[in-house]
Amino acid sequence: MSTTLLDMRRSQRRPPRGRSSASGARQLARTDRPQSGQQAGCKGHTPVLAAELLALLDPQPGQTAIDCTFGDGGHARLLAERLGSSGTLVAIDRDPLAEQRFQELAQEVACSVRFIRAGYAEALELLGEEGVRADAAYFDLGMSSMQVDTRERGFSYSYEAPLDMRMDPAQQLSAREIVAEWDERSLARALRDFGEERHAGAIARAIVRRRAQAPIETTLELVDTISSAIPAPARFGGGHPAKRSFQALRIAVNDELEQLDRALPLAWGLLREGGVLAGISFHSLEDRRVKRFLVERARGCICPPDLPVCACGREPEGALLTRRSIVPTPEEVAGNPRASSARLRAARKLTEDREAGE
Repeated sequence: MSTTLLDMRRSQRRPPRGRSSASGARQLARTDRPQSGQQAGCKGHTPVLAAELLALLDPQPGQTAIDCTFGDGGHARLLAERLGSSGTLVAIDRDPLAEQRFQELAQEVACSVRFIRAGYAEALELLGEEGVRADAAYFDLGMSSMQVDTRERGFSYSYEAPLDMRMDPAQQLSAREIVAEWDERSLARALRDFGEERHAGAIARAIVRRRAQAPIETTLELVDTISSAIPAPARFGGGHPAKRSFQALRIAVNDELEQLDRALPLAWGLLREGGVLAGISFHSLEDRRVKRFLVERARGCICPPDLPVCACGREPEGALLTRRSIVPTPEEVAGNPRASSARLRAARKLTEDREAGE
């Protein structure tokens, strides 16, 4: 794990945080929405639900924010502008290309910055061991546009490329190894559990049959194999036939759901009282995890409903800022089709962790 520290400074002043809500996020989205990547200060990259995220996090000068999924840095750049010269931005990503993007951003923003190249669960554990406290933490889950558009990385089913899909190119496991080595049952389980693919069994059988004749080494060879296993009506009626399978393989390669399950409580634990945790997800497997975690933090009494007086004494740790997920406006989707499946949820931390206050 490598850590880059660029002029890390602690804030001497913590301004009070204003209130924020889902309706506030929507109001800001209507009045203050970046219209393009250039206008958002993102050099061609358009961050998804940017205005809504900023409204919920409500960053103030001098505060500390953690971007758990830096990617191309679109959200981070907007946040850094709000944090000002007395604020601190900590960015996390395991992709070396993201680290290059960060170095560019670090030269252009006024706040103190730090980059940790690691999976976000490992990086958040490190920050916890260091005693770092934050006012905001957020996840922009899944692939970054930077990764999709780097064709040789093999994330997209639309381009001919080597089967890869590694967010950290240094790790050993790639999509090629999974397709070449996993048995039929393991393949089917991954496609079903991580891609919610109805035809997981048939696709797994087709992969095993084809690789027995010749290795499946490129994205389009895999697309052809998947398409051959799906009935014609399904191939033409529900988006690209390989979409769910590619999602499943990417999640399996990068251990994304296990990372998220570990990272959510770690990020929550780093927040000060009044801090906000937010997550932008792009498929139901991620969104359910974010929703379940935040709802659990906001839950109070868990006594049976027929008990006349609360006996558990449980108090909510957080307050939901989004009763339902916030989704992109039609205007945003028209300008950035990749935003169409995005869902944003957030909660505010109500109480300081006991061990952090000691």
